[in-house]
Amino acid sequence: MIVARNLTQRYRRPGVEPGLTVLDGVDLDVGAGEVIAVLGPSGSGKTTLLGLLAGLDRASSGSVTLDGVALDALDEDARAALRAERVGFVFQDFQLLPTLTALENVRIPLELLPADRTPAASEAAQRARELLERVGLGARLDHYPAQLSGGEQQRVGIARAFAARPRLLFADEPTGNLDRATGRAIADLLFALNRESGTTLVIVTHDLELARRASRVVHLDSGRVLRIELQAGPA
Repeated sequence: MIVARNLTQRYRRPGVEPGLTVLDGVDLDVGAGEVIAVLGPSGSGKTTLLGLLAGLDRASSGSVTLDGVALDALDEDARAALRAERVGFVFQDFQLLPTLTALENVRIPLELLPADRTPAASEAAQRARELLERVGLGARLDHYPAQLSGGEQQRVGIARAFAARPRLLFADEPTGNLDRATGRAIADLLFALNRESGTTLVIVTHDLELARRASRVVHLDSGRVLRIELQAGPA
C-alpha cells in the first residue's frame, strides 16, 4: 500500500547550509490492511513523514508509491484527486468546518469523489447518517462543531475519515487533544471501524499506549528510523 525509499526532507534557512533536515533517508513499507504506528517525541519528524506519505507535501529527495501510484509523477491536482478517492484523514485538532453540521461535515469526502463515484445527495446523507450513528452521534446530526465536546468532534472526524471508504487512512495524533479516558474511547472506536472496513491504517503518535495497539511500531527520532518493532497485532 505504501513504499517509501530514502525519503528526505530539508528546509532552507537563510545563511545556513545545508539547511534543516527534518527527515533523513527513511525507508518504509506498509502492506494492505496493516496497522502501523509511527512513534516518536515532538520534533522527531512524525507529522512531516505523514505529510509526505499522504502526498500532502513533496520530499526534497526520495520517493513514495501510494497504492501503486508513484506520487513523484503527479502534479498537485492529481495528488489531490488520488487522496480524495483513496485516502482518509483523522486530525489531532479535528479540522471540522465550523459552519457545517456534523452530518454535513461527514458528507464532504463523498462530495469530493470523482464524478463517476459521487453518490446521489440522498445516498450521501444516508451514508453520513449511518456512520454518525455508528460512532454514537445519531442524536447530534444537526449540531455544529461548537455545540460538540472534543470527544464528539473527534467522533465526527472519524466518521468523516471513513465516509468515502478509503483504502488508506492516516491518523495524526488522533487522541492528542483529548483526556485519557476520552482518548481511549476514541482509539477503541478508530480500531473497531478499521477492523470492519479492512482499511490500511497509519497512526502518528507520541502515545506509547496507543502505539502498542498497532501491528508494527516505527520508532522515529531526529528524522531517522531507529527501529521497527513487530507486535501481536491491532487490539
